[in-house]
Amino acid sequence: MTRKHWTIDEVAARYEEAARTGRRLPPVRVQGYFNVWPIIVRQQWERLSADEQPRHYFPPSPEAVDRMLETMRWMQWLDVEQRHLVWMRSDHQPWRKICGRFGCDRTTAWRRWQKALQTVADQLNAGVVPRHAQSKNVGNLG
Repeated sequence: MTRKHWTIDEVAARYEEAARTGRRLPPVRVQGYFNVWPIIVRQQWERLSADEQPRHYFPPSPEAVDRMLETMRWMQWLDVEQRHLVWMRSDHQPWRKICGRFGCDRTTAWRRWQKALQTVADQLNAGVVPRHAQSKNVGNLG
């Protein structure tokens, strides 16, 4: 069985896929609350003035969620600033916003992004397996 050689472009594509998969996940709702009000059926002209249109995405496949979770574990190899940079870019944030966030010009931000992706690719090519994050939930101690 041959090992795959990871490139920067492949790592960037996996992060973009993870961002797309994350957007397609169902929204998180607080358990225990419910609404007893009837659903108001609005006319078309009333819906046009709404601030945000509801988006109807198909939920991601289990394989896509598994790849997203694997990709998120790769973030452990990066420091906090690199994580923010990689995730903002994989979420298709414009370079202008990224540069404002990090206080640098576009070329410097691009170089830092490339360096972060190269760090992940090097770790993957070395065969390093990211450790699972420790859960902060320790159960009922009382």
